[in-house]
Amino acid sequence: MTASTHRIPSFGPPCPDAPTDAPTLVAVAHGSRDPRALTTVRALLDEVRAQRPGLRVELGHIELAAPLLTDTLAAHAPGDVVLVPLLLGRGHHVGHDLPRAADAAPHLRSARATALGPHPLLAEALHARLAEAPARRPGPPDAVVLAAAGSRDPSSAADAERTAALLSRRLGGTPVHPAYATAATPAVPQVVAALRAAGHRRIALASYFTAPGYFATRCARAAGPGVPAAPPLGAHPALARLVLHRYDEARVRALSGRRALPRRPALPAVA
Repeated sequence: MTASTHRIPSFGPPCPDAPTDAPTLVAVAHGSRDPRALTTVRALLDEVRAQRPGLRVELGHIELAAPLLTDTLAAHAPGDVVLVPLLLGRGHHVGHDLPRAADAAPHLRSARATALGPHPLLAEALHARLAEAPARRPGPPDAVVLAAAGSRDPSSAADAERTAALLSRRLGGTPVHPAYATAATPAVPQVVAALRAAGHRRIALASYFTAPGYFATRCARAAGPGVPAAPPLGAHPALARLVLHRYDEARVRALSGRRALPRRPALPAVA
């Protein structure tokens, strides 16, 4: 697929070295039994470290993989941490699991970042991954399915809709429609069928997942052999920048609440 020349506003170069008293960034992944997931998340965190030299970055999983978040926090020396979910929308994990894990580690002063999405940096990474999908027909896609995990929390679907709009803008107006692997509708095959019925012939699937795993694989297969599937976001530099952006936002909020977390300027706010 050919990449679009449509641009979004720049968020500037990576920040300089982290100060020695900067709180630890604890990246919170969902967890998967697929070994590729852990490899991918570690590569993403290596990119985060490269963009912010000197920042201490640790990993914790909500379930299914080690280290678990509760173990990561329990092993951390007393001090300041910022929990940054590597999750792309709001839902039960962000709203309940992260606060519960923080409460279980009273020796730490914890700040919690918001979910990664929606944000133009996600659209940038999704756009780049779409360009890596194997083209089945000449030309760019005339419609895109944004395949996400799904949640019973309606705010998660709202976040996916906003990301779809951002990606559509990035693609120069190509329609982008969310679809879900579980717990929400419509499913991927339904959206593919509806797009075909509307006359679209160059449909592609954008994998709205941080790393490979069960749901990402399931969505790619559900799209069918005629729909090329982009890889998950992985260690894309734009995703690493967004992780640091959410980290900085959380520190600023903690400082405004007079918590003992040192301040660092955040990237420009995005509506």
